[in-house]
Order: sequence, then structure tokens, then C-alpha cells
Amino acid sequence: MLTEPPEDRPLAWITGAGGFIGGHLLQTARRRAPRWRLRPLARPEFDLLDFAAVEAEFRREPPQLIIHCAAVSSVAEARANPARAQQVNVELTRFLAGLAGGGAFVFFSTDLVFDGRQGNYSETATVNPLHHYGETKAAAEQVVLGHPRPLVLRTSLNGGQSRTADRAFNEQLRLALRDGRELTLFTDEFRSPIPVAVTLRVLWELVENHCAGLFHVAGAEKLSRWQIGDLLLRRWPELHPQRDRIKPGSARDFPGPPRALDTSLDIAKVQAVLSEPIPGLTAWLAAHPHEPF
Repeated sequence: MLTEPPEDRPLAWITGAGGFIGGHLLQTARRRAPRWRLRPLARPEFDLLDFAAVEAEFRREPPQLIIHCAAVSSVAEARANPARAQQVNVELTRFLAGLAGGGAFVFFSTDLVFDGRQGNYSETATVNPLHHYGETKAAAEQVVLGHPRPLVLRTSLNGGQSRTADRAFNEQLRLALRDGRELTLFTDEFRSPIPVAVTLRVLWELVENHCAGLFHVAGAEKLSRWQIGDLLLRRWPELHPQRDRIKPGSARDFPGPPRALDTSLDIAKVQAVLSEPIPGLTAWLAAHPHEPF
């Protein structure tokens, strides 16, 4: 017989609980982190930019842990509304980290704080973002690392299944193919894709072991956009007839702003403290043939 966990468990806030990573945190917390009681903070129920209301809620029942997932989370969105990106990614992070006081504070950052000229970046590599999104994330990292108990996770493309079926990179590719759109996938733009389930396993292990500082949490395999697309198409036999709609191309020919070509991450630091290593995407897909992806 299942019993409900006791309500004297420590409280954790999850900001951005309606987003991709935040939503998965809520879905998996009972299995991954049963000793925590989670409070989701998500729109439209809670406006995180109403700082007075957030502080009042904090004073009413202070959490022992804040996992900050809320963000303007794409390059295009930050470019379209730079003021909002600054407010959400930097100022909100500054406010929440200050509010947290001595409680643990977890912040999700991105591989796009790097310019992509080197690849295999370690935590000590110099950041040099090419766009406003990366700039706001780099600034927020410095804010959080000044907190008494910081945990900054720089991650890469996270894949999996979202509630709306359109948030993850794998979902966006699948939708494009189903819609009959033609796509160019770059052969010379590299990331370290990781299943969101693995990201959250790592997160909770670091939290429970009271780890602090900056960690790269990404897949153990560097893949081009083209290689990622090929891997996913093999998993979707029903979409094989659409294969000719995907074309290889070069990011250097992309007509928009400059792109970071290789933001693959060195994950040796986090691998050294985990009980189970982070796999590459190819290995994970092979080991989980029936996992929604």
C-alpha cells in the first residue's frame, strides 16, 4: 500500500515549473527526490516578476532549496525582447538568489555562454557569448556563484517529451517532419545533447550530496546537428519517408547572426563525483529503445 510522504519534509521551490526542465522536475521528483516537498512556481498562477509577492510568499514559508528554471530560454526570444531577457535571466535570478539567503540555490545555464571557436569547454574556460541570450546567462552565472550555496549547471540541448510536445529539440524536429517542412541541419555545428531524464538524475545527486559550484552537465558525446537528426530519424521509422526533406548544410552559410559552431562541453568534473556516469546520446538511445524521445 502506498503511503504519502510526511509533510515535515524540507521545501523546495521550482521556478519555471511550466517549462520543459521544470515540468520534468515535478514529474520525477517523487522518485528522484522523495525527501523533498516541491512547490511549483509557474505562470499564470504566479508572477515571478512581482518581486513583492514573491518575497511575501517566501516569508510565509521559506524554502530550503530553490531550483531556478524560469528563463527567457532561446536566442531568438532574447533577441526579439532584450529588455525582458535581462529582467528574467539576470534581475530575477539576482532577486531570488538574494532572497534564498543561506538556502541552496540551483541555476540552469547554457553551453551558449561560449563562442564555439574551441569546443570541449571545461568549467574554467573563458566565456564569450555571441548574443544577448548568452550574455544574460553568463551574467546570471556570476550572480549565482556569489551566493553562499550555489549550484550552477551549464547544460546543452536537452531532449525528451514535454507536456506540450513541442519544447525539446527532438520534438521540434519531429513536428517539422510531420508538417512536411524542409530542414537544413548543420554538419559543422556541434553540441553535447543530453536526455532531460539524465540531467535531472545528475541534478538531484548533486543536491543530495551538497555539491556546490559550477558543473557542466551535458551528454558525453559531441554531435553535429546533422548527426543528431540522423540518430533521431533511425528511432522514428514512421517518418523515414520524410528523410529527403532533411538536407545537410553549413552554419557558415546561415544568413542570420553568427552562430557558435562548437559548444561541446567537457564533463570530467561532474563525472568524477557521480555514482553513475553520464552517457552519450547514441548510447542512451540504444539502451532505452522504448523511452519517449
